[in-house]
Amino acid sequence: MAVSHRPLALAAAVATAAALGATVLTLPAHAAAGTGEDPAAAAKPPAKFELKDGTLTWGVKESFRNYVTGPISGGKVQVTDGAKQVKGNGAFTFSGGKGTYDLSQHAVSTTFKGSVRFLGHAKKGGGWELDLKFADLKLVTKGKTGRITADVTSYGKTRNDVTVASLDLSKVTPGRGTGGAMTFPKIPAKLTADGAKAFAYHGSSFYKAGDALDPATLSVKQGKAIPAPQPKPQPKPKSTVAAPKPASVPGKPEAATDESLLPRTPDPKPSEGAPQQEDGTAPKSGELNTAATSGDIADGRLTWGVKESFRKYVTGSIANGRILPTGGAEKAGDSYNFTKGHGKFDSTAPSLDAAFNGTLQFIGHENEGKDKLDLKLTNLRIKGSGSGGELIADVSSNQRGKGGTYYNANGVTVAKLKLTADSLKPKGGLVTINAAAATLTADGAKAFSGFYKEGAALDPVSAVISTDKNVKLPAFGDGSSASDPTGSSTSTDGTGTTGTTGTGDSTTGAAKGGVTGTEDTLAHTGADTPTGPLAGSAAALVLAGGAAVWGARRKSAATGR
Repeated sequence: MAVSHRPLALAAAVATAAALGATVLTLPAHAAAGTGEDPAAAAKPPAKFELKDGTLTWGVKESFRNYVTGPISGGKVQVTDGAKQVKGNGAFTFSGGKGTYDLSQHAVSTTFKGSVRFLGHAKKGGGWELDLKFADLKLVTKGKTGRITADVTSYGKTRNDVTVASLDLSKVTPGRGTGGAMTFPKIPAKLTADGAKAFAYHGSSFYKAGDALDPATLSVKQGKAIPAPQPKPQPKPKSTVAAPKPASVPGKPEAATDESLLPRTPDPKPSEGAPQQEDGTAPKSGELNTAATSGDIADGRLTWGVKESFRKYVTGSIANGRILPTGGAEKAGDSYNFTKGHGKFDSTAPSLDAAFNGTLQFIGHENEGKDKLDLKLTNLRIKGSGSGGELIADVSSNQRGKGGTYYNANGVTVAKLKLTADSLKPKGGLVTINAAAATLTADGAKAFSGFYKEGAALDPVSAVISTDKNVKLPAFGDGSSASDPTGSSTSTDGTGTTGTTGTGDSTTGAAKGGVTGTEDTLAHTGADTPTGPLAGSAAALVLAGGAAVWGARRKSAATGR
């Protein structure tokens, strides 16, 4: 099959994946306020990026190459259309790779130029009994698995897009290649059942499904972001039916429709013995115990996801790790709950000092039984007064590039919190902090071994705290959406993003402390993704950081800089 069909296939893949990933990363609509942009258009940063200048190095199968060129077959190997072969009957390199990276699924899809043809067992009248050609190669990965497909020509018949090999990326550690490329070296490959048919000779195959093939090495560079398609605004329907006028009775004036003209009944006085506020009025429903006295906190729950892109990185195919909540911490949707809040609350200031039980540990990049990535956060605590607050934790973190040394410190101010005017005002015996914007501190950056800079956005912090021993905490998620795990139905405080693409800049929604240069390469992917090697592979720390680049570009466009 001709190589020319790939641009169309690639375009279709890009359009399809962009549509599927359109809602993966989102910003609140208010993040676009003040930019002059349509909030709906600014609400969805791209979940996909183009890949360019890709190369695939793969020898298919060394023993097969040796057989074809050996004395029994007496054949040869031909490379055409841009493919090259290492001298000495070595592996093949297919270049000109183009494709896409889907952040939402950690999926790579790349198509390459070049073909390789194996010829053996020459016929007396000319031609070859063994004639096998692989062309139009494509490498696809998703999470820890992948495949190599090709157009296969054997015995004069061509089968398009045959899955020749299955790939296992579970133990592959990516690294930096030339020119800022991301390289996935020596990906283990096995022959598929369809691939085994390609090696058939005189009715039987040289190999069977599951046989090991040569490992494959993928190298790609990041291209431009692919914005998610935005829905077209729907015009509001215009009503063409006039509202009916009230029927009038002859001899009687028309009924008044203005409530100000209607007779008003005096407001009833509060019943004797009913609870009253300081001004003598009865409190509204749900607002009893508003003036909670200062003292010990009865109970509390802190809900925090730390950082979405970091979670995805740790559990993705690169770090191949896991997140462990213990000691009172528990998974809660995309976040984690820290329980049994205790501490002090002062209603007069108001101020809060609440600590929570639970430990959250991120581990990954296992090598020889040791995890090169190991970050532990425990004894989380919120201190707040007025419109400001701090998120404090005891930190233990393996420091990259320092010989396995650890950063161990207690009482580290990991993040600064932006609270609303009502965050510390109790209602019904409960203090509710709803999705407070959180930004990384300089000391907090040490916990991440410097992969994120001071001022980078973390996931928002929510908490619900009982100031009355007779008032129980609401169940997680009661009356709330996934973005409001405290049970409150109020909106965020207008401080910008929810921690995936910025630091709460309500004017632009762009990330602070992010992109430091203009190169749009894998090694310069912005603040939202680690830009160093969490386990010694710098450029590979996810194309996800391109979302921060995209945010910074939008800011530049909005401000004219």
